[in-house]
Amino acid sequence: MENRSRLHYFWVMLKGMAMGAADVVPGVSGGTIAFISGIYEELITSIDNIRPNLLRVWSSDGFGAFWKALNGNFLLALFAGIVISVLSLSRLLSYLLAEHPVLLWAFFFGLVLASILYVARQIDRWRLAVWVMLLAGIALATLVVSLPAADPEFGLAYLFLCGALAICAMILPGISGAFILVLLGGYKTALDAIHERDLAVLLALGLGAVFGLLSFARLLKWMFVRFRNGTLALLTGFIIGSLQKIWPWKQVLETRMFDDKAVVIREANVAPWNFEGNPMLWQAVLLAILGFALIFLLERVADRKNDTA
Repeated sequence: MENRSRLHYFWVMLKGMAMGAADVVPGVSGGTIAFISGIYEELITSIDNIRPNLLRVWSSDGFGAFWKALNGNFLLALFAGIVISVLSLSRLLSYLLAEHPVLLWAFFFGLVLASILYVARQIDRWRLAVWVMLLAGIALATLVVSLPAADPEFGLAYLFLCGALAICAMILPGISGAFILVLLGGYKTALDAIHERDLAVLLALGLGAVFGLLSFARLLKWMFVRFRNGTLALLTGFIIGSLQKIWPWKQVLETRMFDDKAVVIREANVAPWNFEGNPMLWQAVLLAILGFALIFLLERVADRKNDTA
């Protein structure tokens, strides 16, 4: 990788913090944030480069060569940002989800809606196969977000599986890793473990995440190299299909009690005027516009950085 300044890595850390904040919210993908902030392919490539031969590079050429081959500064800055965000913002986002869900979902709805345009614009040739991949992505995401949540199982082996599947979703734009945890019944357990610093649960989730990340990144890298337009269309479809999950106005259809707390199992999207309670329509619209505009602001900033590089 090219030489970069400390300021560059500071911006990478901020992007990691944005990814971490998104990953805490069921329905929003950190992969979407990575894509619209211009670091997605570098992230996938860097993770794909984590292979046993890096140890031979360390042995033969020293730690400096190993760290450069790893793209260590980039990964360290990014994952430091993600960890800082998850640890510091999980309580805030949990509070906003509980107390101001319409406004939070409205902001993310605008953000994700704009990201559809951003990702689709990266496709330089729309052929039949590309359209098929787009429709496949929409269908798969629609299926995933329509599944009911599972009853939680808190064994460490199960939590390892939760971590592996959730991290795969986290690096897919449009598919929320937090929502996968909700489906598997592990979302509340993960949040509680973060709040309470439960090292056993965090270790099980973390090891599963490492396993899933290293294996799934290779598949994504291969797809980008061989079928770039089709892969981008698939990711665009994932994001389109995920929109129904983050629609701000919902009606709860079914809840279950977990640890004396009611957890939503099924819900349906409704129009703002059919929403039970205060729809906060104008505030929600303004926040959606803000989220939408933020994507194009980030794109403009990225374009300026590329022009001056």
